[in-house]
Amino acid sequence: MTFTRELSAEQRAREDDLVQRVLRSFDDCENPRLDQIVRSLVSHLHAFLREVRLTEAEWNTGIEFLTAVGHITDDTRQEFILLSDVLGASMQTIAINNEAYGDATEATVFGPFFVEGSPRIDNGGDIAFGAKGQPCWVEGTVTDTDGKPVTGARIEVWEADDDGFYDVQYDDDRVAARGHLFTDEDGGYRFWAITPTPYPIPHDGPVGRLLAAAGRSPMRASHLHFMVTAPGTRRLVTHIFVRGDELLGTDTVFGVKESLVKDFVRQPAGTPTPDGRPLDGDWARVRFDIVLAPSDAS
Repeated sequence: MTFTRELSAEQRAREDDLVQRVLRSFDDCENPRLDQIVRSLVSHLHAFLREVRLTEAEWNTGIEFLTAVGHITDDTRQEFILLSDVLGASMQTIAINNEAYGDATEATVFGPFFVEGSPRIDNGGDIAFGAKGQPCWVEGTVTDTDGKPVTGARIEVWEADDDGFYDVQYDDDRVAARGHLFTDEDGGYRFWAITPTPYPIPHDGPVGRLLAAAGRSPMRASHLHFMVTAPGTRRLVTHIFVRGDELLGTDTVFGVKESLVKDFVRQPAGTPTPDGRPLDGDWARVRFDIVLAPSDAS
């Protein structure tokens, strides 16, 4: 619903004059990029305020909301990233900065739960480190857009456990369901993880209250995070998603892309594993071939 009313010429002139005075206040800015950003920000912000005719009470509510977002943010919880994600700002920024290039793998949201210093595993190793979930064999290759294998690419992977929590959401300092490895001389990689399951983003804070007020779900589609880096290539931050997940069309951070939806194929108990690992129950496997754009890609 849009609320509009006709403004007098005098009122419009007063509001226009304020916008121009704020813009002129940046006339001495010596940084061209900063000048461009703040002028555009001021113009769009004032246009928003004027379009919705924001009340002083609503402005104060907005300030209180952003203050609450800051207060709940700490070393392991980044509420501002959650806010950016649920408003689609994260995905829009990613789209702008990862322009399509040949058949390069599409990027998606970084998310708030990446942690530096994850354990290194060898190819064929296990990133679960005791995390609950169905074992899942993940394999693929990393190539450039010319189809050449990328040797020594660093692959960071992380995910939530079967209860829908990342290790940093627990209070016991565990490190689980995350790790990194490097591609072999043929660009290949392989590791054990756990089959992704759906989970809600943290919704006990201001972002969760915003979603509830707007009638939106906090649920994310099942996914496994990847960050892939190699010299001469553009850094890739992406996920893979589970085909058949009913949340693919309503992922609360808008991260799903069809090219990233993969078949996680269930293997019945007793099916031989690729590396001969003995397993008591069923398991899954998925293939994800990654193509990296060059570092100078637009």
